[in-house]
Amino acid sequence: MLKVKDSQIRKDLSFFGAFGRRGVGYSVSELKEKIREILGLNRQWSVIILGAGNIGKALAKYKQMEKHNFKVIAIFDTDKRKIGTQITQELTVKPLEELDEFVQKNKPKIAVLAVPAEVANPLAEKLEKLGIEGIICFAPVTLSCSIPVEYVDITIFFKTLAHFIMHRPQ
Repeated sequence: MLKVKDSQIRKDLSFFGAFGRRGVGYSVSELKEKIREILGLNRQWSVIILGAGNIGKALAKYKQMEKHNFKVIAIFDTDKRKIGTQITQELTVKPLEELDEFVQKNKPKIAVLAVPAEVANPLAEKLEKLGIEGIICFAPVTLSCSIPVEYVDITIFFKTLAHFIMHRPQ
């Protein structure tokens, strides 16, 4: 399906250790579990969201996250009108002032920044100091923290789709 040679797959897998048996092949279930382990998907990841606007709320409600071992354990905002709002049965918007204590107590590893660009960098730096190990950033800004960041720009998907539409066989 991928048009990748078997030998290339074997070579790529060999970078992570020995899998399968020569001349026999791979146990698909064992290989699948080993790949999940390599990717860190064999464990539960606690996630917090900063920003209870449309993006933050949508992510908090997105059921597929838990199916893939990412559990949103809190959502924070500074807007007094949003604080105390029930997002899901388990999640109520917390005031940003409670962030430090919450992170120290619950030790989440991942944070989502769904905030305006002008506050993203200071929040990222604060999250790093609190021990957050990675950030998903929806703000249109490059963060200056030293922890891993994944930037989300939804327009990339539209551009990709436009390209496929323009170049599909007729």
